[in-house]
Amino acid sequence: VQLQASGGGSVQPGGSLRLSCAASGSVFSLNTMGWYRRAPGKQRELVATVTDGSKAFYAEFAEGRFTISRATASNTIDLQMNVLKPEDTAVYYCLYRRYNVESWGQGTLVTVSS
Repeated sequence: VQLQASGGGSVQPGGSLRLSCAASGSVFSLNTMGWYRRAPGKQRELVATVTDGSKAFYAEFAEGRFTISRATASNTIDLQMNVLKPEDTAVYYCLYRRYNVESWGQGTLVTVSS
């Protein structure tokens, strides 16, 4: 499975960004897609995931500010990020997971700074 992420960039605190990720190749049902991030000097952490049945899970820091959505027909997920904070600055990685098989996107940089 190949993942193509887009939508990163720079924004001021309180602003919004939308990330998108499209999966292509051998995409089968009963999978989960989502976003992880790695901030400078920190370990990679879960942001949000969504199954192909549209069941979503959010990290605590993302609850209420981020919304993950999925267009199953096109194997595309979006992450709407609102009320961004400087601590949201990170490289965001798209993930596809099905059972024990994972594919990762190339990462897209999100910078939140005034």
